This record gives sequence, structure tokens and C-alpha cells, in this order.
Amino acid sequence: MRPFTLRRYLSIFLPAMFLILCFSLYLMMESVSMYGSGTAASQQVVDKLLDTKLHQIEEDLKSNQKTINRIKQIIRDIAKDSGHKDINKVLGNIMQDRNMPDNNVSNVLKWRKEEIEIPLQTCKLASTIPGPVDVQMRDVFDKLPFDNPDGGAWKQGYAITYDPNQWKSEKLRVFVIPHSHNDPGWVKTFEGYFEEQTRHILNLMVEKLEAYPSMRFIFAEISYFTLWWNQIDKSMRQRVKRLLEKKQLELVTGGWVMNDEAAAHYSSMIDQMIEGNQWMMKQLGVKPVSGWAIDPFGHSPTMAYVLHQFGFKNMLIQRTHYSIKKYFSQNKQLEFHWRQIWDHSGTTDMFCHMMPFYSYDVPHTCGPNPKVCCQFDFKRLAGGNFKCPWNIPPIVINSANVAERAETLLDQYRQKAQLYKNNVVLVPLGDDFRYDKGEEWDNQHNNYNQLFEYINSNSAMNAEVKFATLTDYFDALRERSGESAKTLPNGYPVLSGDFFSYADRDDHYWTGYFTSRPFYKGIDRILESHQRAGEILFSFALAESRRLDVKAFPKDALMSRIVSARRSLGLFQHHDAVAGTAKDFVVVDYGIKLLQGLKHMDRVITDSAQFLLSTDKSKYNPNVALLDVDETRASHDSLPEKSVIHLTHNPQVVVLYNSLAQNRSCLVTLYVNKAHLQVRDANGAVVTAQISPQWKSSTEAHTDVYRVSFVVTIPALGLMKYTVENVDADAAVNVFSKLAVYNSPKSSNADVGPFGVMKMSSKSESLPLEILIENMEMRLKISQKTGMLQEILMKGSSNLLKANISFVRYGTRRGKDQSGSYLFLPDGEAQSLQYEDFPIIRVMEGPLVSEVWVSLPLVNHLIRIVNSPGVDSSAVEILNTVDIRTEGNTELSMRIMTDIKSNNEFFSDLNGFQVLRRKRYEKLPLNANFYPMATMAFLEDDKYRFSVLTGQSLGVASLNSGWLEVMQDRRLNQDDHRGMGQPVHDNKVTPNLFRILFEPSNSASVVQPAGYASLQSHLMSLQFLHPVHVLRSAADADSGAVDGLSPMHLPLQMDMPCDVHLLNLRTLIEPEDGTTVRPSGEIGLVLHRLGVDCRFPTQGIACRFTDGKIAMSSLFRNLHISEADLTSLSLLERLSPLNQTSVVEIPPMEIRAFSLRLH
Repeated sequence: MRPFTLRRYLSIFLPAMFLILCFSLYLMMESVSMYGSGTAASQQVVDKLLDTKLHQIEEDLKSNQKTINRIKQIIRDIAKDSGHKDINKVLGNIMQDRNMPDNNVSNVLKWRKEEIEIPLQTCKLASTIPGPVDVQMRDVFDKLPFDNPDGGAWKQGYAITYDPNQWKSEKLRVFVIPHSHNDPGWVKTFEGYFEEQTRHILNLMVEKLEAYPSMRFIFAEISYFTLWWNQIDKSMRQRVKRLLEKKQLELVTGGWVMNDEAAAHYSSMIDQMIEGNQWMMKQLGVKPVSGWAIDPFGHSPTMAYVLHQFGFKNMLIQRTHYSIKKYFSQNKQLEFHWRQIWDHSGTTDMFCHMMPFYSYDVPHTCGPNPKVCCQFDFKRLAGGNFKCPWNIPPIVINSANVAERAETLLDQYRQKAQLYKNNVVLVPLGDDFRYDKGEEWDNQHNNYNQLFEYINSNSAMNAEVKFATLTDYFDALRERSGESAKTLPNGYPVLSGDFFSYADRDDHYWTGYFTSRPFYKGIDRILESHQRAGEILFSFALAESRRLDVKAFPKDALMSRIVSARRSLGLFQHHDAVAGTAKDFVVVDYGIKLLQGLKHMDRVITDSAQFLLSTDKSKYNPNVALLDVDETRASHDSLPEKSVIHLTHNPQVVVLYNSLAQNRSCLVTLYVNKAHLQVRDANGAVVTAQISPQWKSSTEAHTDVYRVSFVVTIPALGLMKYTVENVDADAAVNVFSKLAVYNSPKSSNADVGPFGVMKMSSKSESLPLEILIENMEMRLKISQKTGMLQEILMKGSSNLLKANISFVRYGTRRGKDQSGSYLFLPDGEAQSLQYEDFPIIRVMEGPLVSEVWVSLPLVNHLIRIVNSPGVDSSAVEILNTVDIRTEGNTELSMRIMTDIKSNNEFFSDLNGFQVLRRKRYEKLPLNANFYPMATMAFLEDDKYRFSVLTGQSLGVASLNSGWLEVMQDRRLNQDDHRGMGQPVHDNKVTPNLFRILFEPSNSASVVQPAGYASLQSHLMSLQFLHPVHVLRSAADADSGAVDGLSPMHLPLQMDMPCDVHLLNLRTLIEPEDGTTVRPSGEIGLVLHRLGVDCRFPTQGIACRFTDGKIAMSSLFRNLHISEADLTSLSLLERLSPLNQTSVVEIPPMEIRAFSLRLH
């Protein structure tokens, strides 16, 4: 009977194994996905993909050889009489080995990742030290004791003396600048402020400036000016233009808002500046030349660079640390040439004036004694509601008192003059929402006019005082230094560095707002990404519609949506908006505007993508929507909800959009209603996918929603059409995730559908102490008891990083001064987040994505790694879903403790534009050692770098060697007495997203004040902030019409170089008539060349280098450049003409803008 039994087994077993081998080979060949015939834009993608897939086939053939060897061994076992194995069980094990992941990385998918070589010229910036400057802010911080002695009348300064005869040879010139600082939202909404105050200010501005020819006025916020302009008649508009021509009125900075400089991203800073400056030129025929930033809470050199690139000549700042103000005053360095920290040649110098005293209100601007200066704020005359805190009110100037009053005022002017190099003094005259009553205009003008006349007519006083604009002051200063208004004045120091973190008094550091309202900081980044993506796609669609003369393309309607979204995003860059320092109902108003902006841009993206993919654009119908976005938000403060694709046996179309100008390979995840499916790419090739559950609670998964993850490769700025369809279980070629749940309640049942779930307890002594998940590049060790990361091992090397993640919480100090929306005043060191029982931990493993999720008090923490040919597989993804709504006076922080030997230094970025070396100062309190982090921070030693990339702006610190600490959210029971007037209690469930990256270095860094991200880190951050946009079939779309869309749209002839980021492709608008917004024929192309540290690996990068050279002829595929100019960053000033054959060169770190006309 034995031979017969063996033959029976073999007759079943051998055909089955033959089928398995054939099926494996089929899978390998199906996975070789290629793009269509020989397009230049995708050729690099094809080459890279072919190489990768051939390597994959080699690996799979090796795997199949191992399978064959196992078959031989099994047959030998069967042939023996000594108890052969259960054939069915063995066969099942083999099938599982082929289609399910092991504890190790699965052999289902592998890619070859080769490094690219970065040219030496590209590496030069990071490897050389800029020349010396007169004032390096890091040296200033090293030098200052940061003590706070009582300075007398100037409490934070010192007693000022002067020689009354020093002006005999050269008169003191004083420029009094009336101004009104109008916050576009703070304790009232934007519209609320406008209706109640701002429109009255602007109406009175016209009336009173016409009535008083010697009066001057400056105004900054174009968002308000635009709203007012649209309400006034043509006659009033002409009067405004005459005041501008006569230079009685100056619009300073000209941004949509006076933007924040810590939490704002440089892309949004530039965007809101362009919006305001473009509006000024198109409606008023003027462009600003002087910057005015009196209220941002700390100042960034990024803003100085932006103003310089816009063509500005001057800038003014106010809120810097009081110790710095004092030090600069003593050394007459309050005016300086602000140079970028990475600038080797001095080409970025921007002339800057720093105000010396506590505030920008009248008591703190005429001179060092606020008690005296308040007496010259004639809004505070006796009998009114607005009084001087020192209880000495101003008095009306008359012939009896003018001599004494003029001498008293001039004494303050003279003392202030001692702080500056030239005998030219700037004296702002205003405050928040001033000049909203006619009486104030009259009182300020009439009383000051008498004082000016007396001083100017008294030769013994040796002074000339007058009303002025900001540029009047800077022009006079240049005149005194012997320079023209168009050049930088001589004799002033060169300064490099930034002015964070800011303290206005004592140890009151404004480091809390770096994190306040993190939910909306995250929405800001999302809208910024959608705005940019939509702008680019619309510009291509508009140019294509004009080239083909397609009248049906809804250019005006979409342009109106774009402008509305631009202005909503621009409004949120205001220093009380993105900073998170406005009242609750104002934050709600901002949130509603941001959500509306998102909806507008989603419509722009879907309509533009549909037009570009239409095979016959002459039949395009804008009223028939074929595509929709895959993510919606029910309200401004809700988490996004993914749309579930309902699969049938008919393929469902999904369009993927890569908004970056480099080819991209990465993992994409869709939500579907069936687990057995098939994904095909733009050429119809089957793409292997991983199917995972979608959880609806800690231990319960949906039975009708699944996540499907697969790798895509999309050319630069390309649209690619994929399909997903339901197939029978035996036809699917996908992989199901392995699941394990630790410490789940006994009553829970996590076994769902095709997913087998292992239930385990962290209390079990038989289980290992660690959970291991891995991909091709790294292995993560995670605590089985806490679910937190402990260690990162880079495969193929001995590079091991200890990286212990934990959560800590800060309280607030007792007493009068406590933490609020602005201030971070902790009650001491942070305390570890405490929890009693073992937390619920979910582990999911697969060949494409593996993750560990843990539920902790106040935060659900997820760690994820992926496998792909791109840079995303080199990072660890972290998602912290934070909920501190039940707490009081709690500030939650994520602390990562590594074994990097960073000593007391770390690096943090400013505005996503540049990176500065930071130092932890023991002489400063804990709260002073936090800095803003817009996109990244990192630690390094001679061997390694550890980076944290963030999806939203937050506060960051390194409080010990090897530590990085990132604030997550703050909930505070009190106001901090900085004007908001309420606690921070409007917390939301907030998803904070991060990527962490561990990179070995091939050499030690050059010690310099600047830091530079690696190329991998740059590209990872860009892909993180600008993810692939997923467009699904619209709900009521005709399936035949959707299927008829072109499989791809490739607008570029070739991708941009690795180190050149396409900031925007922005369609400009025609002058507005108040009702209609129309696109012009001009498109602004804005490019940023990144500064790269070349000491780190470059795996997963498939792009090229050109030393910053961009050939205009190689940009676009089907579009011709009919006209091109290199312009200022505002796109207003033509610097040099270009043509189709021009090649432009962008130095590292620099931003360049171009005006294009396409057809």
C-alpha cells in the first residue's frame, strides 16, 4: 500500500507545485510595469524601473530556486518509510511563505537602490564657511549675560546722556510717522475689525490727509485695503491715488498681512507678499520699497531675504529680546545690513532698522522714558477714556506751554538719537487701530504741528522735525551717509543670524505660540500644499486651453476660486492667526476660511486634471464632473475622512497627481470596500498591493472598509491613471497584512475577514521584550510593554541608533505670570506621561507597510515604515493623534532620546527655507531654549545625523545631549496678559505628523552657523509636505467617460534637477473690477535651489544635477514660451529678458522668479 499512497501524494503534490512556480513567474512578469512609448519626460523613470524590476526578477528566481530545493527535500522525506510529513500542511506552509510576509522582510517585493553622485559644486556651500560678519547673532547670545537690571526711566536699558552742543554742526532730523496697526483678526474677526474700525480709519485717512497737507500716514495690511477699495467709489479712488503720488500716504511692505515669522512657511510668506504687491501695482500703480514689521513675535532672516528679492531697499523690525535691544543700543548697532547666514558674497544684504524700546505704541517710541512720551500721545488728552498709565495726561499745546513742551519732547528725541549712528531719528506715532476717530487725527496733527513749528523756527534747538513716511526716513538716512536712495548706506555693521526666541520682559519668553493651536497649523500646511498643486495644474490647463482655443474651459470661475483660496491662506499667515494667538471665535472664522480655501482648490485640481486628461478637449464639458478628491472634511475642526471606493468587477479609475517637479516613486494608500482586488497602472500592468484593515476602535476593525497600499511611480508634475477592481479571491495577487494585538480586552474580537489576528499579553514572560518590524533598509525595535520605539538598525551596516521615544508633560508655574497662548512659563522640568496598565498595542506587518499603534493617555501613537523604490522607505513615519481636551494647564511633548553625541547643539529650520545651528544655554531658563520648527530639526555628531521632519509648525528643543523634544499641544487655563484675554481651551483632536531619518555621515561637518539638510532629507520633506493627490471617479460620473480619460499627462520634457524645487507656477490676474477675477496671459514661475549637505547617503533618489542650470527650451512638452523675463520675486520688476534658448543659473539657496507667456 505504501507505493500506492506515495503515488497518490505525488500526483497531487507535483502538479500543485508546478502551478505555484508558474504563478510566481506570472507575478514577476506582471509586476514589470512600463510607461508608454519613449517619452523623454518618463525615460529616466522607465530606465530606473526596468533596472529595479530586473533585479526583482533575479531575486524572485533565487527565491523560486529555494522553493524547488525545498520541494526536493519534501519528496525525499515522503519517499522514506519513516513517517513522512503531512503533505497538505507542508503545501500550505509553502503557499504562506510565498504570499505572506515573514517575521523578516518579505521577498514578494524588492528594489535595488543605487546612490547618485552629487557634483562637487553643489556641495561647496555646505562644506565652506562664509566670510566673517560684524555681528553674528550666535556670538551675541554667547556674550550676553541676559540679566535684567533696572535701567531707570528706560527700565530695560540704561540712563542716556548727551552733549547739547553736538548738533551745532549738523541738525538733528526727526521723522514722526503716523501709523495704525490693523490686525486682520485677533480679538475680533477680520470683518469685525473692518466694519467697526478699519474702514473708518481709511475713510478718515483720505479726508484728513487732504485737509492737512503736512500730515503723513503709512498703512501695511493690503487685505484690509482691498476690502475697503472694493467699497469706495471712483472719485474716492482717485483721491487715494493723488495722496500716493504726493507721498502723503505710503503703503509699506504691501503684504496681504503682516505675516508671522516663526510658524509661517516661506512658500506662504512669499505667496501672500505677491498677492498684496501685485494688487497694489494693478490697482494703484505703485510698489512698496520699505518693509514694516512691528508686531511679529521675533524676526527671521527669511523675511529679510524675501523683501530683498522683492526689490525692497529697507525694512524695520520691533519685537526682539530686550537684552539684544540694550546691547545693540550701547554699540550703535540698531541699524545694520542683514545678511543671510549662508551668504558667502554679501549679495543678500538688506538694510534693517530695529526699534529700541519695549513696544511700538506712542509711550515707547518718542524716546526712552515712556512716562514722558505718553504725554505726547494726544489721543489720551484729559477727559477721554484712553489714559496714560503713569497718570500724567497730555495737555493741549498752546502759546503758553509750547516752549516747555517742545524742549521736553526734543530731549526724548535727542536721547533716542544717541542710540543710532546718524543724527536722523525715526519716531512712530500710532498703535493698534489708531486714527479711527476724526478727533484723534485733529488732536495729533494740531498739537504736533505747533511743536514742530516751534522747534523748527528756534535755531538754538538745532533740530528739524516733521511728519513723514517710512521711506522718507530711510531716504534721509542715506542722504546723511552720502549715498543715493538706491544703494546700501555705508558705515553700518553687517549682521547674520535671527532674533528667536523673543522675550519682552523678565523670563517671559514667547515660545508657547510656536505650538499654540497645532490643529490649525496643520490645516495651514495642507491648504498650502493644495494651493500650490492647484495653481500649477491650473496654469497648465489654462495654457493648453488657449493653445487649442477651447472656450469651454472655466478659466474665470476657477481663477476666482484660486484667488479666494490665496487670500484665505494669506490671511492666515497673519501673526495672530498661524501663531495661534487669537480669540476662540476668531480662530473658528479663520478655520472656516481655510476649509473654504481647501474646497476651492480641490475643485481647481479636479477640473484642471479632467481637462488635461481629456482625449478630445474640444468636447470638454465643465458641467460634467468626472473626478473628485478622495478626502473630505465635515467642518473646519474635524479630522479628514477618506472616501471609500466601492469596487465592482468593472475597473474603478483613480488618477494620481505628483505636484513635485521631480519623478516620484512612493507608496499610495486607497480605501476600498472589498479585500479581494486588483490594481493596474496606467499601462494596464498589474501592481502588487498589500491589503490592511481599517480600524474603527482600538481592537475592532471595519468589515466593509480596507486599506490597499501599492507602489506608484509618477513623472514630474504628472497625472497617471490607475484602476482598481474587485476580483475573485483566487484571482487576487495581493498580500494580506499580518496582525497582532497586545493587551486587548477579553471581550474584544479582532478577527475580521481575511485577517488572522494573534492576541497576546505584554505581561507574558514567554514573549520577547521587543517587537520587531522592518523593511529593506532598516529594522525597528519597539518595546512590547509600551509600544514605543527604542532602536533603529540600518541593514547592511553596523549603523545602530538608540532612539527612545516617550511623551512628557509640562505644567505652568504658580503666581501672577503663567503660561498662555504666547508665553511658555513651565513649572519646572517635564514629567513623564503616566499610565497604569499595559496599553493596547496593535502590530501590522507586510511587505509594503508595517506599523505599530499604541493607545496612551492623551495620545494615540503610530510608528510606520514602508517599502518602495523611493525615499519614503528610508524614514520612519510617526503619527501622534493628540487629545488633551480633558486636561488643564498641560503642555504635551514628544521626547526622543538618542545616543547621538550632540553635546549642547542642535539644528532647527526657519520657515522651511534655511537651517540654523542652535545652542542650549544653561544661563537661560528652560523655556528660552525652545525654537520654532517649521519643517525640520536634527542632531548630529561626527558619525551620524538624526532628523525629525514635521508636517506642521511646532516648538522644538534639545534639552540634553542626544535629545530632541517636539511640543505637541498646549491647553492652558488662563490668559498670559498679552492681549488675547482668554485661556487656551479650544483644543481639537489633532493629528501631528512626522518623519524621522537616521543617516550615517562620511565625514565630520564644517562648524559654521548654518546647517544644511541632506538631499534625501530635502526630498523626503517635500514629498511629506506635498503628498500624491488622489482623485477618484466622481459619484455620478459616467463610467465610460471616466474610462476614456487619457492614461497620463506629462507636462515637462524632463524633470527638474534634484536640488531645484518648483515653488509655484502662478497665473497672474487682470486688474480687478470688484466683481470679476480674470486670469491674465502672464504666468509666474518661481524656483528655489536647495542647499545640500553632501555627506549623507542618496538611496532612492532618481533625479539629475545640472549645477543649477535651467534651460528654458527643455521645460515644457507641448507648450511654447513666447515671452520670458527674469523678474523680482514679486513678478513686478523685469530684470532681464530671456528667450527660448536661454539657460538660467540659480545659485544654491537662492530663489528666482520668471515671467512667462505660454501658447
